[in-house]
Amino acid sequence: MRDRDVVQAASCATPPVTRHPSPFTDLDRAIDRAVNWLFRHQYPDGYWWGELESNATITAEHVFLTHILGIGSQELWEKVARYLLSQQREDGTWGNGYGAPGDLSTTIEAYLALKMAGVDLDSQPMAQAREWILARGGVEKGRVFTKIWLALLGEWPWKATPVLPPELVLLPKWFPVNLYAFGSWARGTIVPLTILRALKPIHPISERARNDDLFPRGRENTAPRLPRKTGFWGGVFFTVDQALRIYERRPLRFLRRRGLKVAEEWILERQEADGCWGGIQPPWVYSLIALRALGHALASPPVARGIAGFSRYAIEDEGTFRLQSCISPVWDTGLAMMALQDAGLPADHPARVRAGSWLLGEQIFVGGDWQARCRARPGGWAFEFDNDVYPDTDDTSVVLMALHGTALPEGDKEFALRRGVEWLLGMQSRNGGWGAFDRNNTKTFLRQIPFADFGELLDPPSADVTAHIVEFLGRLGYRTGFRPLDRALRYLWQEQEGDGSWYGRWGVNHVYGTGAVLPALAACGWDMADPRVRKAVQFLVTRQNEDGGWGEHTASYHRGELRGRGPSTPSQTAWALLALLAAGEGEGEAVQRGIAFLVRMQREDGTWDEPHFTGTGFPTDFMIRYHLYRHVFPLMALGRAREAAR
Repeated sequence: MRDRDVVQAASCATPPVTRHPSPFTDLDRAIDRAVNWLFRHQYPDGYWWGELESNATITAEHVFLTHILGIGSQELWEKVARYLLSQQREDGTWGNGYGAPGDLSTTIEAYLALKMAGVDLDSQPMAQAREWILARGGVEKGRVFTKIWLALLGEWPWKATPVLPPELVLLPKWFPVNLYAFGSWARGTIVPLTILRALKPIHPISERARNDDLFPRGRENTAPRLPRKTGFWGGVFFTVDQALRIYERRPLRFLRRRGLKVAEEWILERQEADGCWGGIQPPWVYSLIALRALGHALASPPVARGIAGFSRYAIEDEGTFRLQSCISPVWDTGLAMMALQDAGLPADHPARVRAGSWLLGEQIFVGGDWQARCRARPGGWAFEFDNDVYPDTDDTSVVLMALHGTALPEGDKEFALRRGVEWLLGMQSRNGGWGAFDRNNTKTFLRQIPFADFGELLDPPSADVTAHIVEFLGRLGYRTGFRPLDRALRYLWQEQEGDGSWYGRWGVNHVYGTGAVLPALAACGWDMADPRVRKAVQFLVTRQNEDGGWGEHTASYHRGELRGRGPSTPSQTAWALLALLAAGEGEGEAVQRGIAFLVRMQREDGTWDEPHFTGTGFPTDFMIRYHLYRHVFPLMALGRAREAAR
């Protein structure tokens, strides 16, 4: 697949649009340039698709996977090596996002992949990385997922990883700890790992690539320790882990066979049409390895499809290779359509109609894991091209907002909206909010299991997802008195922070959350003079930077003093502007300075530069740089600012 720097897309013949009155202002010019940039990057089928950039582990682990499956090539690994070296920091580390500190496990995995690719161990990049890793405790201090990869490669003892018995898949849904108590991405990862933990396959790497040099006291002097959480539940789960180790020595054979069989069937039933699992890398790679461990041949349909599917996620040119953890065409298309709508394109404009027609074809009418706790009929959308098992409420709300304002065949659009609303309302959790993929996924004690030292295992309701759904309901005309909306509004007010902001689960962070909630409140007719709204406005105004923009460090997830503070970025500036405009601040100084920042920072080709990671997979642990965020959100903000000024 050819290189894709900003977006992975081609071109569209849609002509430029000129529709502004005289005089032709700087704001008009900025909007026109941004609109034309989107025209140039729309795929012929109607969608937009930008790169979803994460950290080095996703690409490093592709080296591990291809080695384990026996399909690696020196040419591929050398391309991976060139990419990984291009991402290394001056201090020899790899981090989890632009400007984030070096991460031990990420650096360990990148270093090992480079060793396997044959990079000179005495070279400065390797020496720097090795020294940094050793100074921080070496592989002994790495996270569980890194140690599982090392165990698969024969570089860490399986016994020093948490026990995940395949019998877990046999537990009923009413049992406190069961498969569906975890978030969708977690259960999709856990099931294949139960197979691997039971079978303990090892695929040794070359003697040269072994990681003896990453044990500060030497491998022979290392006493591998199991992760242990503190507190009551941490103690409970540690005790359970010890008990499972005793069971593991002599498991009940019929239960073990049954667990492995059900786990295998569970995996096979959830493979998508393009070969992926869950549309994301972790369950995908572990599922392939698990199937191979169970005896599935490379040429067998599920394994062959799974391997072939990576081509859509790969970005390769003559010199480098990198892999995306996920792809986001549905999300990108919905946001781009909303941006064009805000820019003033008519509902029947060919670019919007073509995109809307493509989205209508992506609606999902088959069942999925979400049905474990929801009885509504299917009708949502997923993030990716193929992920029918896991539609999500956030994509669905954005897509529905995009479709609602677009001129499409009335029967088709009305049906899509009706089924989409039905599914969304069915997915509302007890507390009035919405999670992304599951309903009532709130058993927080599960975060204390030994396995959980990275990311988030649960999918509880969040303010940002809930706000997008509230905004959609408001656009449909729903107001207070509609019970689902009333419950959602109560949830949002309960989630407001003391400083007036809202936490952003899927974007960085309080600027994102607040940027979602205030437009939602305005859409459903809330009084924007409400003191709680004014407190949110004050939060944003006091966080504006001297250059007129807004930004927020990813570290704000753990450091309260960084809430709403950080170098200005186009996407975060846009989120703040969307919130302030919704609150009626269009004529205010903060908004005018924010608009000036976006106009000033726009590139000649119509887009913006943004190296920062402003998207969130798992707060701090796994950050995302959506390459279209720097474009669609500024265009939304500028378009709404112009409309507010009329």
